[in-house]
Amino acid sequence: MFVYVPKHTSWLNQVEIGFRVRTRRVLKRGDFRSKAELRNRLLEFIDYFNRTMAKPYKWTYAGRPLNV
Repeated sequence: MFVYVPKHTSWLNQVEIGFRVRTRRVLKRGDFRSKAELRNRLLEFIDYFNRTMAKPYKWTYAGRPLNV
């Protein structure tokens, strides 16, 4: 079964935000001597981010139809 998912869906936006955070905080100006070092640095940042900066997202949509 194939399901078409538009590029503007909310989950895709959240994924792009996650990649942007990792790019700016880890990859930009990074100097990695091996793939293993890059992988370890990314995993360390993800652990740090989850412990200190990550917050649950509060959905505000009440399920009512939009009046367009």
